[in-house]
Amino acid sequence: MNRRIVICLLSFVLCPLAMRAQRIPEAIEYTEIYDFIEELTSDGVIQSNAAIKPYTRDYIAARLSEAQNKDTLLNQRQRDDLNFYLQDYALECDALPVYKSYGHMHVTQWITNVSNLSLADPSLHILTKDKIFKMRIRPILGMDISYNRNGALFHRVWGAEIQMDIAKHVSIWGSLRDNSWSGQGIDNSKITRPQYLQNLAGVEYKEANYGGDFSDSRGGLSLYAWWGSIGIQRERIQWGDAQHCSNILSAHNPAVPMLTLQLTPCKWFQFDYFHAWLISNVLDSTYYYVEVEKEGQTAKRYRPAGKYMAANMLTFMPCKYVQFSVGNSIVYAERNVQAAYFIPIAFFKSLDHLLTKGLATQNQNSQMFASVSVRPTDHLRLYGSFYLDDFKFARLSPSNPQHNPFSYVVGFNWSGWPVKGLALRGEFARTNIACYTNSVDLLYYTSNSYNMGHYMGDNAQNIFVQLSYRPTRSLRLTLDYTNNTKYTAYDYTREDVKYIISQKPFDEVIWRNDIVQLKAVYEVFNNCYAHLELAYNHARAEKDEDLNRYTPVYLQGRKVTFSCGMHFGF
Repeated sequence: MNRRIVICLLSFVLCPLAMRAQRIPEAIEYTEIYDFIEELTSDGVIQSNAAIKPYTRDYIAARLSEAQNKDTLLNQRQRDDLNFYLQDYALECDALPVYKSYGHMHVTQWITNVSNLSLADPSLHILTKDKIFKMRIRPILGMDISYNRNGALFHRVWGAEIQMDIAKHVSIWGSLRDNSWSGQGIDNSKITRPQYLQNLAGVEYKEANYGGDFSDSRGGLSLYAWWGSIGIQRERIQWGDAQHCSNILSAHNPAVPMLTLQLTPCKWFQFDYFHAWLISNVLDSTYYYVEVEKEGQTAKRYRPAGKYMAANMLTFMPCKYVQFSVGNSIVYAERNVQAAYFIPIAFFKSLDHLLTKGLATQNQNSQMFASVSVRPTDHLRLYGSFYLDDFKFARLSPSNPQHNPFSYVVGFNWSGWPVKGLALRGEFARTNIACYTNSVDLLYYTSNSYNMGHYMGDNAQNIFVQLSYRPTRSLRLTLDYTNNTKYTAYDYTREDVKYIISQKPFDEVIWRNDIVQLKAVYEVFNNCYAHLELAYNHARAEKDEDLNRYTPVYLQGRKVTFSCGMHFGF
């Protein structure tokens, strides 16, 4: 009898889904599909939650199917793009890619009594007859070349990824991307470092006597039903509505392993939670291995200190024109994970007080944040994100010189009028003094020493403007202007905190970089794109030490850089 009850309950919870299949994240680096979803959203064709990324593949497939049902609102180029992307998400729709409308796409299919297989340039797709098992295997290969008067820079990547869906309730995926930077332009330094103020994804380099090598292994396991999912994964995530860079979670740091929970019980509400194991890059002087060396001598090999993060976000979508999200997080350092922070819906600062105030010891580092998106008219979307590191009402008084450490991003996206495919975007970000920092370096809002919020860090400003145009299927032309400004940098110490937050923010400029970039991206076939870029940047600082700290040598001063490349897979 008990066995029957369990089976009935499982059958009720894990009911079959028509469109919720393969709950696998789509890499944020695949900017073309995200840009197309944003275009359809701004045009009012579909509704999407831009505050939480990456999207899952089934979520993207659902949005594309929604647009397909409203194809009268699309022009011919958008229909071509829609049909093109639907082929890449065919498995999520219980089908195999066919590419009938694209003569340059080579597709080979094998049909057996058990399963159907499709080899499509050159991804392998497998779909069993009963549709309870789906698998996609895709190679990853790419090469980029950049050149300016400092020399040439070469970046190559290779690897593979596999995605599986079992019985429409279990998703398993994994990928490996092995990267290498080389060329005289690097000059034995690294093109990406935690202190550099640039919007490139952070990496952790391996030992190399040239440029830099690093590998990126991602993957996860997800158990899901129509109402949500729970899983363990290592993926880059972005929280906060932004086109250029989010100030809440920007995916700037290397991906970290995390337990995730997402609930979507209805169309107007979504809940997201994760507990992550961060990389502290801080040695624990009490935690070490003992290694025996020659002649019986021993040496201590110190291990990194434990660092963790818990965060939640509640997103409400009362209508197709408005959505807003609120949430909070905590970065904490303990010998072991704290069970209290596994409570998904919790105010973590309150839990922190419960755990630390009894001994009057150092509390952990907690944050609050919010994001809002409004579409007052077709073709226009306004958005903003607010991040609060620490708050006291007394600091709001005009007579109080102290400032609350906070960050905000505001922006707009004007798309599809007067010309379909034409979009104008703008974004402004400011981060106050002492935001993302802490008097305990182990509690910084970082992982692998990379800031998890806006890449500019505290006491900084960012302006981003982009004009983009999609003239034909899978071709995107963009003209960008970016202004990065860093103001006086302070060392955050407990005894000086009141003095530091009493200083005037955005006062003395210590570093600035202006970037103008013209870029063309063409997706030859699904997940394979070629790009050409011509960029001018002017990075300068009052002191050489600041210039070297915030800018790689390759891009210091006035530089005109030409880049090109081709990638398969992301």
